[in-house]
Amino acid sequence: MSVVEAGDREAVVRAERALAEAHLSLALGVIDDLLHPDYVIVQPGGSVEAKAEVLASYRTGTRRWDKAGVDQLDVRLYDGTVVVIGRWQASGQNGAEHFDYQARFLSVWVKQNGRWQNVAYQSTEISGD
Repeated sequence: MSVVEAGDREAVVRAERALAEAHLSLALGVIDDLLHPDYVIVQPGGSVEAKAEVLASYRTGTRRWDKAGVDQLDVRLYDGTVVVIGRWQASGQNGAEHFDYQARFLSVWVKQNGRWQNVAYQSTEISGD
């Protein structure tokens, strides 16, 4: 592994953690910066949302997180792209519905103009492990 790869690995891990932290405070500017313009998420139920839809859902103010974090990160480096497999843990409120779950996720990051942005994300709910 080269020094550049080691730096890229750590930069993406920091970005994954910053994205989780931004959910706690609903720091929409941070979330917006970390998501690529072409960002797409495949939700656990199979629905697909683009970046604009995701940000709009946060702006309604009906969703809040009490806990949001990532761990068990497996980071794989490719030329200009990083794939992360990890565990997402979250709890909070979405409208009238309380949520508390864990999911295994696959997150794809691309490096453009010297910075890493998340371009694709998919998660599947899992039982505690």
